[in-house]
Formats: sequence, structure tokens, C-alpha cells
Amino acid sequence: MGKPSAPEPPDPKETSAASTSTNVGTAIANSYLNNANQVTPDGTINYDQTGSYTWKDPYTGQSYNIPRFTATTTLSDAQKAIKSQTDAAQLNLGTLANTQSSFLNDYMAKPFDGSNDATESRLLQLGRERLDPILAQQSDALSTRLSNQGIKQGSSAYDRAMTQQGQNANDALNQLILTGHGQAFSEAQAIRNQPINEITALLSGSQVSNPQAAGYNQSTIPTTDVAGLINTNYQQKMNNYNQEAAQSNSLIGGLFGLGGKLIGLSDDDAKKDKERLADITPEMGLWKFHYKGEAKDAPMRLGLMASEVEQVRPDAVSRRPDGYRQVDYGKALSLGA
Repeated sequence: MGKPSAPEPPDPKETSAASTSTNVGTAIANSYLNNANQVTPDGTINYDQTGSYTWKDPYTGQSYNIPRFTATTTLSDAQKAIKSQTDAAQLNLGTLANTQSSFLNDYMAKPFDGSNDATESRLLQLGRERLDPILAQQSDALSTRLSNQGIKQGSSAYDRAMTQQGQNANDALNQLILTGHGQAFSEAQAIRNQPINEITALLSGSQVSNPQAAGYNQSTIPTTDVAGLINTNYQQKMNNYNQEAAQSNSLIGGLFGLGGKLIGLSDDDAKKDKERLADITPEMGLWKFHYKGEAKDAPMRLGLMASEVEQVRPDAVSRRPDGYRQVDYGKALSLGA
């Protein structure tokens, strides 16, 4: 294992593209889930993809293919028959309305005359037949009451009372006239509007029953936080890197601490189970190993490889009487020449 290298930080555009792509994919999947075909007693509603369009993300430059959907309503045989009959009836009514409406050009050009003298006179006559006897009775009753009170005819009090009675009678007659005029106006207006109402009625018709979609419990796919996952992964790699770097620095620091006191067997041929742990220099590393002949459960050793030290500090390597190379750690790890 060589000296750890810091991971590259995630590219913002790549992260954004991954997140946008996931969001678009989720939205499309939800469209397919939510647009469920429906069957009702009056017909069916089918959703189909009938094309697509391309959308380009202005930030990342990535393009996405977005599907288009069409909802198609198909009536049942019974509703088709009703619609056919209704359409024919509406066509007939529309034709009749068109024919009847042609006379409205002249009809509507004439100013509306709200007067209706015959109706107004008849209403006034009927009202007077009922109102006049009541007013006469009230006048006689007032005269008798005044006489019983000692108020004589021709006196000022008598004249005032009778004048007030006359005003009351006049108000009642005026109200009768206004009521008669209002009713006569309403009748004239109804006569005026009748042809228009008939044509409007012809234009309106019963409507065919369209299929009613039942309530649909939609299913959704949660959006994946791709950007969060990328950043979390990067943070995990950074944590691993920091741990490995700290471990490597600790091992190398310990080795430097022992360097001035150690001359050890470091020949490659004398070692087994070799694994490089860290780089001291690009050419020389820190290794863990067993010496050949050691028991399998013996603890692992840490040290240098003579073959690598020879490339950096050949003066730190010497031969033992048995022919194996040994390393002077003080020289091998010295920063001086």
C-alpha cells in the first residue's frame, strides 16, 4: 500500500447533472404511475405517450427527452347512441333557432315601448272598483266620528280632518296607478322577450354524460439526493485518507525515531509476506513483513527494503558475513547528503 492520495473533489456540474437527471427520471416515472387508464360505466379514459420533446439544462448543457401524454376518452355503446341522438336533436334545434332568429334583425331594431294602456286601464278599473267603496266608507266613518266628538261640519278642525282623509285617499289612488303601470310594463317586457327566450331555449339542449374518472391514489417515487450522496462519499474518502495519512505519518515518525540506533537485516530475499504501507520517498517505502523462518503467528515487522535503499542511499547498505544486505537506518533516513 503506497502513500495515500487525497481524493478529487466532485465536479459541481457533474453533481448538478446527476441530481437533475434523477429528478427528471423520477418525474417521468411518476407520470407513468399517475396516468392510470380508467374504466367507468359510461366509457374509458386511456393515457398514452404520443410524442416527446427535448429539454436542455442551461447550467450543465445536458439534454433530456421529456415524454408527452394524451388522454383519450372513449364512450360506451349506450353513450355513443345517446350522443348521436343528442347531436342530431341539437342540430335540428340549432337550425330552427337560426331560422327563427332571422326576424330579430327587424324586431330588435324597433325601440322598446314599455307602455301598455289597455292593461294599465283594466288594472286601474279593477283597483278602483275595490278601492273607491273603501275610501267612501272611511270618509263617512270619519265624518260621523267628528260629529260625535262635537266637531261641526264647516269648522276648521273638521276641514283639517277631512283634508287629511282626502290626502290619504289620493295617496292610495296614486299607489294603485303606479302598481298598475309597473305590472303593465312587466307584461310588455315579457312579450318583448318571448321570441328571444324561445330561440335561447332552442339553442340549449341536454348534454351527453362523459365518463367520470374515479379518485386515484397516486404512487410517487422519492427523489434520490444524488448530490448529497456524492458529497457524503467524498467526505468518507477524505476521512479514510486522513486516517491513512495519520497512520502513515505515525509509522514513519516512529521509524525516524529509531533510525539513529538501528542497523538491521533488510535484504529482500530474507523477507516474506511483504506489503508496502507508505512512501518515504518515491523510490523508498515503508514495508511490513515477516523474516523467513519465523512462525506464522509471529507479529509483523516494519522496515525498509535494501534494494530500494540502495537506489537512494547506497552508502547506507552493507553486506553481512552471510551475504545478506543490512541497512543503517540512521543513514538511510538522514535528510543530509
